[in-house]
Amino acid sequence: MSLKYNKVLVLGATSGIGWALAEKIVQDGKQVIVVGRRQEKLDEFANKHGKDKVSTKAFDITKLDQIPKFVQDITKEHPDLDSVILNSGIQRGFDFSKPDTVDLDVLELEFRTNYLSYMHLTTAFIPFLQKKDNETSLIYTTSGLALLPLPRCPNYCASKAALHHMILVIREQLRAGPGNIKVIEIFPPAVQTELHDAKHQPDIKDGGNIGMPLSEFTNETWKKLTNGDEQIPVGFVSNAFEKFENTRQGMFHDIMMKMH
Repeated sequence: MSLKYNKVLVLGATSGIGWALAEKIVQDGKQVIVVGRRQEKLDEFANKHGKDKVSTKAFDITKLDQIPKFVQDITKEHPDLDSVILNSGIQRGFDFSKPDTVDLDVLELEFRTNYLSYMHLTTAFIPFLQKKDNETSLIYTTSGLALLPLPRCPNYCASKAALHHMILVIREQLRAGPGNIKVIEIFPPAVQTELHDAKHQPDIKDGGNIGMPLSEFTNETWKKLTNGDEQIPVGFVSNAFEKFENTRQGMFHDIMMKMH
């Protein structure tokens, strides 16, 4: 099946899941705008897949005050943009039993990258997407750790849990509001990407080989994405949905109905 959207912006596209999904979009015959901090990686992607299909934009999403201008420039340059994939993320380890090792600046950067930047980007893109007559989408990469935390990376889990809860609410708000914006959430398990590399997390041994192979993850995600699924749990996360998340979300919808 083919993706419903014709021009997709992928944030965090210079490696891993973002790069793999951007490749799927190009292979599907659609246009992609790849965004990340490393211009050389963006150029590599564009040279590999052709500048007729790929646009690039170097940007650091942690610079929150620059996000409105970034979105304004992107939407002016690409008025036919109809989907945004918010995929950037970092993961760091923290051990609060050794508080002297906890770098609160790093903790703040992780939360800003994984959550606050997403909220700034979401707020900036919604007015543009609401004006579209056709269906558009905001696609978020969260994590299975949004549902089941791991002790070694508590702040990462917390940032993804915060994002997951916000997505549940934003989906319902946008359903009731103007426009036709579909809100989609991808829940990866551990995937073999740079996220666990020694450069970023030296306490993990052989981190690049942790988890599901990237190609396997991407194929399963793409199948559900093109199927039109709003929630895309992959790997072990599907079990979490079956065992408790579907029930929890059922309760969320029950409470929401009672409040109307």
